[in-house]
Amino acid sequence: MEHQRADGSITKVPETAKIHLLSQSYPSYPEFYKIFNGEIEPGKPVTTQDIIEAWEQFGKATFREWKKFARNTGAIDTTVVPQMILESWQRSRAYGLDPFGILENKVLTGPELERLFEENRLLIDISQPFLNRLYQSMKTTSFTVTLSDRKGYILQVMQHEMHRELHNQFNWHPGALWTEGCCGTNAVGTLLEHPRPFQLIGAQHYLQLFHFITTSSSPILDPEGNIIGGITILALLFAAHPHTLGMAIAAAQAIENELRVQKALKRLQKAFHDADVAYGLQKAIVSSVPEALIAVDNEGKITAINTRAQKLFGLEDRVVTGGRLDNVFPAETNRDFWHLIDHRESFSDREVRIHAANGPADFTLTCNSIYSSGGAIAGKVFIFSEIQRIKSLVNKYAGAKANLKFSDIHGRDERFRRLIDEAHVISKSPSNVLLLGESGTGKDILAQAIHNASPRRNGPYVAINCAAIPRDLIASELFGHAEGAFTGSRRGGNQGKFEMADGGTIFLDEIAETPLEIQGVLLRVIEDKCVIRIGSNQIRLVDVRIICATNKDLVEEVGRGNFRRDLYYRLNVFNVDLPPLRDRKDDIPLLTHEFIKKFSAALGKNITAVDEEVMDAFVSYSWPGNVRELQNVLERMVNYASSDRLTANLLPLEIAGIDRASLRHFDLESPDEKEKKLIRHMLALKYSKARIASELNVSRATLFRRMKKYGLTGKQTAAETDA
Repeated sequence: MEHQRADGSITKVPETAKIHLLSQSYPSYPEFYKIFNGEIEPGKPVTTQDIIEAWEQFGKATFREWKKFARNTGAIDTTVVPQMILESWQRSRAYGLDPFGILENKVLTGPELERLFEENRLLIDISQPFLNRLYQSMKTTSFTVTLSDRKGYILQVMQHEMHRELHNQFNWHPGALWTEGCCGTNAVGTLLEHPRPFQLIGAQHYLQLFHFITTSSSPILDPEGNIIGGITILALLFAAHPHTLGMAIAAAQAIENELRVQKALKRLQKAFHDADVAYGLQKAIVSSVPEALIAVDNEGKITAINTRAQKLFGLEDRVVTGGRLDNVFPAETNRDFWHLIDHRESFSDREVRIHAANGPADFTLTCNSIYSSGGAIAGKVFIFSEIQRIKSLVNKYAGAKANLKFSDIHGRDERFRRLIDEAHVISKSPSNVLLLGESGTGKDILAQAIHNASPRRNGPYVAINCAAIPRDLIASELFGHAEGAFTGSRRGGNQGKFEMADGGTIFLDEIAETPLEIQGVLLRVIEDKCVIRIGSNQIRLVDVRIICATNKDLVEEVGRGNFRRDLYYRLNVFNVDLPPLRDRKDDIPLLTHEFIKKFSAALGKNITAVDEEVMDAFVSYSWPGNVRELQNVLERMVNYASSDRLTANLLPLEIAGIDRASLRHFDLESPDEKEKKLIRHMLALKYSKARIASELNVSRATLFRRMKKYGLTGKQTAAETDA
């Protein structure tokens, strides 16, 4: 074995000495280094005896300083004890450890030990091959190689069988905790406090128990520079190899390099995974877009196309990716399309007719530029939305759907039930329907029920009140308009209600109010099943079932010249004449309870009963507003109800049998007797005094004076009122 002196000469050191040669980088006893580095009497060779004597001096000096510290008998010589070790001794003392005491450290077993291994699985797996090579390179039974974790637990011990029993006596085995707090200055615990390579020789250990060993330790740092464990080479005091610390450092660095490689590999794998996921996500997004999507580069070559586009444009049997867009949409038949995309970088929802392999079709087209990561335009993406799909979406979100079914129509009147059964049959037919009846009889409800029971139930349901649309706008509302058709017309044009109802049902309420000129256009739509938007000459096919309603006598309107006879016959394939509520007296209690149930739930009330006087008033009333009026009256009464019953004092005056005109004008038109009768009638209905005064338009004090004048006590009964 050779060692280079400070002056450059080589010193022969006998292997048989088997002493621990310390690296000059790690300070210890100065005299030892002087001898080892050949700094005594230049030219005089260093003998084995010199080194042994220096070692003995080093050991004695260190033990002397340790004993002073342990017994607290004087200042410590820092030329003998390095500052790092002195600080560790001080921490050990602060933990309350007895330097002459025994070892008492925690040892994990069973599930806790398994959990320790699992928490450090990566460190163990990566370290294992390097620990094996390190241990094999020792070529001696004198050394033990140990792996510890970031908390101070031993994870692995590689040792000769002859040392196992000794190590076990001192808990030097996996699962044992070796922090400074429980073991004082030691290779594992001090490494956590001082994460740099170092050696502990004999008496440098805090506990005298370990003064017979030498340890060389090096921390293992993760790629971020955090300590995650350490390698320790342990030997008996005079059995260390000259390069023990260097070997520990080399093994730790090799493990750190492998950790960095593993992290880089994981980052690379994640990058590949993310790229793969991004590509898959891109494909999934493109495929899941319900509209037809085509992307092209700056040269007009198709870079992406989804299944929907392939189907809509008849491209299922062709590979078009990489080909030119003008091969899919020839310029000679798609001039409007090419004019749009050649003159604009981006636009939204422009109507365009596309002539593709499977024929022409109408779409709304959205075009957006594709930008590279550097911000340059790399191409364009086109989204083609079928007009029919747009109609469905518009109808869905605009409420163009029927919510009511035949199960929502209540009635036990025999004539009424026959009409409902007839409507059930009618719903299965594609023919037009005319609903007749007074306002409020439920024509709109029946129209929805017919639609929902028809084969068109999954199509749109568009309702329009012809009487509510200004005369000059009704044509645009029904049939749509082209761009620029009139001042204020929507850019790109606008579809009408017939186009919106394509594939479903259109309900034309108050059809008798339609102007004659519109009736002619409506007749043509029914006959030809197509519409032409105002300002356009393009024919658009529509498949719509028409349900009309009116409260007028259309035959009479035809006779007066207000309604076209030919249109009447085209609309009147089926007709249903709904009876007024006054002709359905038996249905009033049923409808009353259904509406009470509905409004009680909506308003958070619990109305469970209706006074007999209320029901008698309902049955006696003529209901000019029909079912709609009954519904409105009950909604108001449920709102006002303060108990679980609807009582007579909640009735509106006209339904209670009180003439509002008489109330307003009794002092001008009626004698005292009529006023007395009115007050007595309201008292019988249990109206509050405040309400009676309000209805009579007098103060409460005036009301009480008149009640006294007429001899009314406020306890009148219905029988007294009738008298």
